[in-house]
Amino acid sequence: MRRALVCTVTALSLGLGGLMLGCEDTVSKHSETKTNSDGTTVKKEEKVTRNPDGTLTKTQSVDVDKPNKDSGSDVKIKVDTK
Repeated sequence: MRRALVCTVTALSLGLGGLMLGCEDTVSKHSETKTNSDGTTVKKEEKVTRNPDGTLTKTQSVDVDKPNKDSGSDVKIKVDTK
């Protein structure tokens, strides 16, 4: 009887320990893409996540894609902020 109790408590503690650690949860996500008259494409993204400790993290990223008319190659710029 005692052995079954010890095994049950051990299994529950391992299972609940994994749930307690958790992972980040996405609270909100907003994405906006805009194309200008010169062919430049700007993609803005805002994401708010809840961390396992309960704090919120806001991440903003801007991705700019500007076609180069002279050489035929594209110029890409990516900016991430937290």
